[in-house]
Amino acid sequence: MTSLVGTFTTLPCAQLRRSRYFYFYYDGFYAALCVALIALTRAVGYHGIIDTWRWEYLALFPVVLYAGILCNVFVHVCTHNSLPKPWNRLVGEFCGVVVLTRFASWEILHQRHHRYSDDVTKDPHPVDASYLKFLWLHLANLEGTLHQAVFDIYGDTPGNRTIERVRSVVSFFTGVLVIVTWYVLLGRIAFFAFYLPGVLIGILHLVHFNWSTHNAFSPTRDFKPVNLNHGYYRLGNKLFFGIYMHANHHQRTNVLNPATIEPSLPITPPPTKAEILAARSLA
Repeated sequence: MTSLVGTFTTLPCAQLRRSRYFYFYYDGFYAALCVALIALTRAVGYHGIIDTWRWEYLALFPVVLYAGILCNVFVHVCTHNSLPKPWNRLVGEFCGVVVLTRFASWEILHQRHHRYSDDVTKDPHPVDASYLKFLWLHLANLEGTLHQAVFDIYGDTPGNRTIERVRSVVSFFTGVLVIVTWYVLLGRIAFFAFYLPGVLIGILHLVHFNWSTHNAFSPTRDFKPVNLNHGYYRLGNKLFFGIYMHANHHQRTNVLNPATIEPSLPITPPPTKAEILAARSLA
């Protein structure tokens, strides 16, 4: 019983260190759950939450988008054990499935980001002056960084490289199953009108948050965690639990709302027009 409770409360990073095959159990669980849910909906004749489209439904999209962004925020919160146990793992898993990444990948990569913040070779998403380039690197580096996280623990050997190649394929198809399950549960209309656009915009927002709060506008490429609290960043801090007070977060990672901390580093002022043009020219 103690082992079972630990499985559902311990963060994935710790479980990966305990078992080389953690990801296979993890992906296997989600694959089995998705198949069971799809089979159940087909057995009972369920076809989604919206039968007929009405344009008035678009008024709900801001609410859906806000909820989706909050899911990214709370996945981030849960990677740092900011909620009482066992809620970090439970809330993190739920929100991770909503945003499609699943919690384990989010948490393992993010712990590495804090360990090697803005290291151009080891950070999963080192900052670049170009947002679009950073967006591409943010996505392109993820799988390789997951491999490296495993190699750091178990060694970069031919055997481990083979296992990781298999794990990548298993994880990919499990991710596809998660997407198909959301399509089946929500139905075609809700999936394409609300869920998919919300997830994609949420990803763009998440990447922009990481980009802006690591001083991306610096003309000297002085990329580092900074506190932002001007303009729409101030509104973002109020709506999303202080996420733009990122220097505070890097200093005290387990605080739920970094905006509640007295900043030990100054709030970075808005970039000047010259700084923005300089950053763009570097891109």
